[in-house]
Amino acid sequence: MSAQHLEVLDTTLQKTHQWLDAIAETAEIDTHTAYQALRAVLQTLRDRLPVAEAAHFSAQLPLLVRGIFYEGYRPSEAPSALSQREFLLKIEQKITASQAHPSLDIYSLTQQVFGVLQDFVGEGELDKIAGVLPAELRELIPQPQHAS
Repeated sequence: MSAQHLEVLDTTLQKTHQWLDAIAETAEIDTHTAYQALRAVLQTLRDRLPVAEAAHFSAQLPLLVRGIFYEGYRPSEAPSALSQREFLLKIEQKITASQAHPSLDIYSLTQQVFGVLQDFVGEGELDKIAGVLPAELRELIPQPQHAS
């Protein structure tokens, strides 16, 4: 394997750790729970998006995070209509499937994960995603802070 290919792997691993560290710091959780939260939010969002929008959004993700996004994906079942309550319940189930987290506020955690995504993906990408979601799910995506 050439040095350039190894650099791609090093870069995606570094970016993934930056994302997880940012989520852990923002949500005041450990890195393992940050990984579970990122995975749960991305996969639940993916399943709610039309296939074309999911593909466009995933192109903005680091290679490793894109793999997490697509893990277990069934495009023939997308998009699945979910209320905000169902969306959050799916996230909670994915996080608690391997470890109990009774003190997590899933609504806040979901907003915090989206906030970190807002910081790392291309400008306006989450706005595009929000545009295809119903209003009650758009509430979960914080508005970017614009300098005055």
